[in-house]
Amino acid sequence: MRIEASGRGIVERPLDPALQTMAIDRVFWSHFSPNLAPSAWVIGVLVGLMGLDVRTALLALVAGNVIGGLPVALCAAMGPATGLPQIEASRLAFGMAGKRVPALINWASCVGWDAVNNVPSTVALVLLARACGVALPFWLALGLLALAQVLAGAAGHDVVQAIEKYLGWVLLAAFACSGGFALLHLGAMPPHGAGVAGGTARGADLALAIGAVASFNLAWAAYASDYTRYLPRGTPPRRIIALTFGGVCASALMMEMFGLLTARAMGDASPGAVIAGLGHLAGPLAPLALAAIALSSVAINAANDNTAAYALMSAGIRLSRPLSAGVTAGLAYLLSVAGAGRFAALYENYLLLALYWIAPWCGIVLADWYGRGRAHPRDDAPDGWAPGASLFVGVTVLTILLFSATPLYTGPVARALGGVDIGYLVGFMAAAAGQALLVRRDRVIRPVREIA
Repeated sequence: MRIEASGRGIVERPLDPALQTMAIDRVFWSHFSPNLAPSAWVIGVLVGLMGLDVRTALLALVAGNVIGGLPVALCAAMGPATGLPQIEASRLAFGMAGKRVPALINWASCVGWDAVNNVPSTVALVLLARACGVALPFWLALGLLALAQVLAGAAGHDVVQAIEKYLGWVLLAAFACSGGFALLHLGAMPPHGAGVAGGTARGADLALAIGAVASFNLAWAAYASDYTRYLPRGTPPRRIIALTFGGVCASALMMEMFGLLTARAMGDASPGAVIAGLGHLAGPLAPLALAAIALSSVAINAANDNTAAYALMSAGIRLSRPLSAGVTAGLAYLLSVAGAGRFAALYENYLLLALYWIAPWCGIVLADWYGRGRAHPRDDAPDGWAPGASLFVGVTVLTILLFSATPLYTGPVARALGGVDIGYLVGFMAAAAGQALLVRRDRVIRPVREIA
């Protein structure tokens, strides 16, 4: 990110067009590889343990991936035109001061995602070391993975892109082979009318399943243009949207399908149970599966730590990239150690909490960008706190108060719906509609001001 001083303070400038030379195929890999992660497998197990029958569970996976993946793809198309990281580009709707709020929230989310991704990978590394006759304590295994992630994330765009492409091929082959062998070992699927892992499901369970799956993909919306901004400015948006959507959904759906179909054998969504179960089902391919799980955290958290640095810059906190990556990874390390024993419950709640802010933020950004029909980088972001920032805060708070359904708090609307949480859908639609009205108002007022 290029930073310079101006009359408006320290301002991040769009990329120099001379640097926008990235090959289009990198769009797919930068969104495909990070979802080849055990956290996606765990989501499939969580869905399988909700008591949904196979057909309904598969519907939840597909619907959740589409709901979560499409906004990511639409955000990614903004990259070449703005030349800005995604959170920084939201200044067009939020204002120079207003964008600091989602920037700080996104940085905190990066810390949380680091921790979420580290726990299963660390468990896998410990088990892999044990199989090789080495007793590796959890804290040390976690430290080794975190160090690799920090070094990759601090190195910047080119290194992260190379990791996503080449490690992506390795992870795809490893997970496809070990997951396929696990399914063959597992045997026949349960009948369509039976629960994947037993039990009776309610409508609230289906809504919860779709929300958890959607959150996993939608979280990438705040990262989407961090790498697509390196594409040439004339790159067709449709190609970016198609490659991003395909990359995000293909890898997530594959991993979640493996998780769903092995849920009966796992019986528990904790990392230890899932990874131990996968190791058992994979048979002779168990070492390959464990190595893939351990390595996957490097692919996903390298991108995560890099985006965390952008988020801190957008929040007005000036730290160097290596220091920012180190702070993010250090806090995630502490969270991983503290929450490892309660991973499944914390993970499910975290997925839902992430939706409460990312959905309205995304609705505002997309409504503003596509509503104004921008085609070139814009430096006329509103000074101070724009109406879009107020809309974001208001919608986020109201959706949590009215619609949220978590162990900590259940809103009155969610309670009336029997525990069904549709807050993320309401938040996205309400924020998008509100911003569309603001854009329409600006279109009416601006010409009048120019004439006057």
